Amino acid sequence: MNARIDPASLADPDLRFASTLSGGRIPFVAKGEGEPLLFIHGSLCDYRYWSGQLAVLSRSFHCISLSLSHYWPLADSATLGKFSWRAHVEEVAEFIAALGTGPVHLVGHSRGGCIAFHLAHEYPHLVKSLTLADPGGALHAGDDALPAATVALRARVAELIEGGAIDAGLEMFVDSVSMPGVWSKSPAGFRTMATDNAATLPKQFPDALPVYTREQAVKLRCKVLLVEGEKSPRMYRDNVAALAGWIPGAQVREVTGASHGMNVTHPAAFNRALQGFIAQA
Repeated sequence: MNARIDPASLADPDLRFASTLSGGRIPFVAKGEGEPLLFIHGSLCDYRYWSGQLAVLSRSFHCISLSLSHYWPLADSATLGKFSWRAHVEEVAEFIAALGTGPVHLVGHSRGGCIAFHLAHEYPHLVKSLTLADPGGALHAGDDALPAATVALRARVAELIEGGAIDAGLEMFVDSVSMPGVWSKSPAGFRTMATDNAATLPKQFPDALPVYTREQAVKLRCKVLLVEGEKSPRMYRDNVAALAGWIPGAQVREVTGASHGMNVTHPAAFNRALQGFIAQA
């Protein structure tokens, strides 16, 4: 992999940058040795989202966490193209190929789960196992037409963020995809990360995630783990239930007491589920 230390990373000595064949630069951190375990973050997050996993799972795996384009720390790069889930699938595929280690154990959360699903479907030779934690996206054609209340909420969130009321916009969005009060109770590290990535939400909202289909799901060649929070919003638990019925041999784990950010709020339970699954993959 063509990776080097960049001056922008001096605040985090573990941060490196990978150059892809298409000319992109992907920030990432890596820790540990063993089989590669790659983490893909969701909305408002970046490579820092998985710190609770790298700290523990790097004892058994070569853990890698990256930041997708438009997210911190290269959010203002002049080389960025259009924000899209499709671009994110392609750049992660290029990143895995550049690793030169063969297929990876791939983990995606929320929006990152949808990206991971489509990457595993389109690039099966790059993925040894697939873990989807509260995967985002719609289940059926037409479901991607969001309810009017959700459309109105997202418009208000974008208005607040673009108008400089970032904390109010983030509170509205985070609580809507998790539970009321989650933002105010979130640890400082998560709030800092979300604030750093707040500008991605107005870019993300027009970029509807693709619909999951049974046809795609049955063609997945790798072993699949689906993780849901016991208290996660219904839309995520519905996705887990449908995908579990479509994907042959899929395993399901529920993180007791957790909502959407289960790997942050309940890292021990999440890590145990992931490590046990990969040991069998």
